[in-house]
Amino acid sequence: MSIYRAISRLTRTSYNRCRWLHSSALHQQLSPYTRFTSSHQVLGCRVISPWFSRSFRSGGPQPQYEEDQEDPFSLVADELSIVASRLRSMVVAEVPKLASAAEYFFKMGVEGKRFRPTVILLMATALNNQITKPTSEGVVDLLSTEFRTRLQSIAEITEMIHVASLLHDDVLDDADTRRGIGSLNFVMGNKISVLAGDFLLSRACITLASLKNTEVVSLIATAVEHLVTGETMQMSSSAEQRSSMDYYLQKTYYKTASLISNSCKSIALLTGQTAEVAMLAYEYGKNLGLAFQLIDDVLDFTGTSSSLGKGSLSDIRHGIVTAPLLYAMEEFPELRSVVDRGLDNPANVDLALEYLGKSHGIQRTRELAAKHASLASAAIDSFPENDDEDVQRSRRALIELTHRVINRTK
Repeated sequence: MSIYRAISRLTRTSYNRCRWLHSSALHQQLSPYTRFTSSHQVLGCRVISPWFSRSFRSGGPQPQYEEDQEDPFSLVADELSIVASRLRSMVVAEVPKLASAAEYFFKMGVEGKRFRPTVILLMATALNNQITKPTSEGVVDLLSTEFRTRLQSIAEITEMIHVASLLHDDVLDDADTRRGIGSLNFVMGNKISVLAGDFLLSRACITLASLKNTEVVSLIATAVEHLVTGETMQMSSSAEQRSSMDYYLQKTYYKTASLISNSCKSIALLTGQTAEVAMLAYEYGKNLGLAFQLIDDVLDFTGTSSSLGKGSLSDIRHGIVTAPLLYAMEEFPELRSVVDRGLDNPANVDLALEYLGKSHGIQRTRELAAKHASLASAAIDSFPENDDEDVQRSRRALIELTHRVINRTK
């Protein structure tokens, strides 16, 4: 490691550990109404420097470390191909129609961003003390290969659960597009779409059982429960709950962040990490997932159908109130009565969008996403020191992912 890089890491680690201690002290969800300011200090360290906040609000460059940047997706590209190939073989069903439905979003070209498998594979290397490397004869140790395959299984399990949740969500939302093509329920009908989702969950369970680790089974099962809980919270909320940022963030954790966070923690357990490190991995996944969804909610208002691969304004047209509108309500309390009257009325949707346009709702949602991205980076920088170059590169890539999440446009 160069002296410059060592100094850079030492500085970031000290700075980020202060942020991590702040996060740990709160332990649970940080209050969405607590905005980072230059005067907010923890143990003598600023939570987020003023230039970070100004830069993000102005759309300028994010705080990145040029010498440390890694392309997360390129770093695991070969391994992603292995995982994708194995997934296609895992979702084969005996009944042709079910087989066609189950593999619908695993076919080459419509696999999506593969964001979750990328996070998990990077985490596997970032925490792996048994780095798989060729011997002098070019032969990889068999035990190391088998160990890596177990870690890859978490990526496969997570992706199957994620796709299953998309299939079920599209039925509930009556969606007609997904990933730029017709949604499965639109193409093949609701019944086969629900069954295909169930089939993927069963295949995920089989793979999960093969790991023979009850703690990991419990974590992933909890994440599946959270998916159901979050969706139920979304479809059965009261008017009071729909106007609550705390309720929104709890629902967002259940629907998006829980699967990523518990999968990251599973990797930590499988690699034999301490409870403290496992919690750091969990915190990374939780905060990355929250940041991801917050930006997703922004893009629902600012993106286009072609860039998103699904209809824009889909949430508000389905009566779903997300962070931008919640922040707009704080500035314009009369917006709440518009929402309470029902967003199934196009006139109310137009009025709500008018209030949103006058508010700082989009900006404040981006700021909240940046806060969670910063906490995710802090968790990685709090990992135990490891001089292995593969470990370091994966950790830098995990941090780079936090920047990409808050800067993405689709």
